[in-house]
Amino acid sequence: MEYQRIIDSHVHSDNSPDGHNSVINMCEIAVSKNLRVIAFTDHCEVDSYHKEGYDRRVRQSYFEVAKAKTAFYGSLLVLQGIELAQPHYDERLSNAILSAQKYDTVLGSLHNLRKKKDFYFIKSFEGLDITAIYNEYLDELIAMTEWGNFDILAHITYPFRYFYSVAGIDEDIGKYSKKVDELLKLTAEKDKAIEINTGGLRQKINKTSPEICIIKRFKQLGGKFVSVGSDAHYGEQIGSGISTAYNMALEAGFNSVTIFQRRVPMEIGIK
Repeated sequence: MEYQRIIDSHVHSDNSPDGHNSVINMCEIAVSKNLRVIAFTDHCEVDSYHKEGYDRRVRQSYFEVAKAKTAFYGSLLVLQGIELAQPHYDERLSNAILSAQKYDTVLGSLHNLRKKKDFYFIKSFEGLDITAIYNEYLDELIAMTEWGNFDILAHITYPFRYFYSVAGIDEDIGKYSKKVDELLKLTAEKDKAIEINTGGLRQKINKTSPEICIIKRFKQLGGKFVSVGSDAHYGEQIGSGISTAYNMALEAGFNSVTIFQRRVPMEIGIK
């Protein structure tokens, strides 16, 4: 099915260490693809905030997106966001980061366990207990959601990408149903959106994060809001997989996707 209201709520510019295009260039590409809404959510890794220069990066991102919001007014709704990773590892710092700017959209994410590498950089899982690792990951997601100063719970099966690409392990989230239910219930109770992240469709795993079964379960447990994001790091990836995410949302019982403006949810009909 072709959709007219294409929204992408998870995009990285070159203000992220792994981003490759400027904010303005990405907006130009978004307009050429007929997107209606784009949210720039450049990386901010709280546990390495000063060490890796995120203090400078997030300020630059906010400044550039503010300019783009004005420049593309009327042709593209540009939202100022941030992907705040591991925020509950330092709650005081995270709250200070968020209070420094007037963000539209805050993604809450988890890229690494405490004092461990980002899963992206792990080259081998040999000898490691994958089940224990993901159980710990879920515990941290629950703790992050209990803290709760974010709008969208991002890519909750993030480690699965690397379990598969590095070790060929196609992990079954059904093994973790009790803990996943706890996370989904908490997310619903706090009126947070859960993200359908389509980045995995461009990777070896070829799956969204999470899969349709989790979006359906979130709806069953009282979830109100679902967000869609490509996790684009290149301009050509903007909007990638969003039609698939829309189909999933509809199948799960959601008739709209949610964007956030000044941290307030706004539902936009899919059809």
